[in-house]
Amino acid sequence: MNEYLKKVLEETNTKNSNELEFLQAVEEVLTSLEPVIDNHPEFEKIALLERLVEPERIITFRVPWQNDNGDVIVNRGFRVQFSSLIGPYKGGLRFDKTVNQSIMKFLAFEQIFKNALTGLPIGGAKGGSDFDPKGKSDNEIMRFCQSFMTELQRHIGQDIDVPAGDIGVGEREIGYLFGQYKRIKDIYEGGVLTGKGLSYGGSLARKEATGYGLIYFMREMLKANGNQTLAGKTVTISGSGNVAIYACEKAYEYGAKVVAMSDSQGCIYDKNGINLDTIKQIKEVERGRIKEYQDYHKDAEYFERQNDDSPIWNIKTDIALPCATQNELTLNSAKKLVANGVIAVGEGANMPTVKEGIEYFLQNNILFAPGKAANAGGVATSAIEMSQNSMRYYMTFKEVDKKLDTIMVNIFNSCKNYAEKYKLGNNYVAGANIAAFYKLAEAIKAQGFV
Repeated sequence: MNEYLKKVLEETNTKNSNELEFLQAVEEVLTSLEPVIDNHPEFEKIALLERLVEPERIITFRVPWQNDNGDVIVNRGFRVQFSSLIGPYKGGLRFDKTVNQSIMKFLAFEQIFKNALTGLPIGGAKGGSDFDPKGKSDNEIMRFCQSFMTELQRHIGQDIDVPAGDIGVGEREIGYLFGQYKRIKDIYEGGVLTGKGLSYGGSLARKEATGYGLIYFMREMLKANGNQTLAGKTVTISGSGNVAIYACEKAYEYGAKVVAMSDSQGCIYDKNGINLDTIKQIKEVERGRIKEYQDYHKDAEYFERQNDDSPIWNIKTDIALPCATQNELTLNSAKKLVANGVIAVGEGANMPTVKEGIEYFLQNNILFAPGKAANAGGVATSAIEMSQNSMRYYMTFKEVDKKLDTIMVNIFNSCKNYAEKYKLGNNYVAGANIAAFYKLAEAIKAQGFV
């Protein structure tokens, strides 16, 4: 390995030895940059990589709130403002019991590269809390969000840091957060949060954007490799939140057949094709579990999760779309997918495939779309929402969707072009990292010691 890269990786491991997810994200990016670093020895003199892997700011705070029984609960809140090199910090908020500093840092680090790939002027950040919204009443979630924003409001603004939603934070939570921000600041600052409801500054197509964008990227990747299409392909999609639901919707539009979706407890398999209206009813209206799908469709099969390997990856498929959470697709699952004839994998979630799994897919010539590129449609449309807020203007669904499609085509072409430039074939993982890195490196050099 390049000595400079080796030194930075060793220093990062020493400084962050207990933050496994963050170290995984840094290693995945830095190891793919070796041909670039070999050609730019001057980067070491200005400590470019050291500056790239160190967050500008980490904010940790307590979040006390009262449940419906009158008990006071204390959770921990985070905001990792990783990089403002190319614009205000931008990235989602995650409310989930697994949230810790390592996960926040890995997500924020990934966000820097994802946002750079969009071509839009937005930096990278991520935040959230170990608060678990599952099983909580609307009033409990409202009280938690209000307490969380009471602290977070000190650190954000439409030209400073613009949070959005992520796991556990949907339109309901964004509404509570925005209301508290407006109450404290005594100002309507529409661009301070994205993913808002349409009635108070949200954007059409924002809810659909990450899932739609994933399919647009997959369409381009298939077309560039043998002029293939989604039509007639079998698809399995892990997860059943916004990303999975709207990836399913768009996949159907292109003639694919989605046969399985999942949640943290198991997966549903419907050989006739998943009925998306049923999934939306269960997940968006009833906020139920995926196994309830069988109540509506008796022919469907439900497979309960038994271990770290989701049963959804045992199902024969042409295209696999992991859209749930980090490290959900293990090496064992990757081997099963390859053995069952998968031709392409697209990451709708952030870092859902373990490093060894990615390597296995690439070694077996499976087309692989990395999350920082393939799921960038959500943040790209968030930036479009910010623009609409600044202009006091609404775009139509068709206008936003067209811009999203164009952005995803450009992202794919960037990944493809840089992979080809460095003779990496169709390794779009390296292509994405190198494309984003060049933009960030230029910004670092241009701005001096920041």
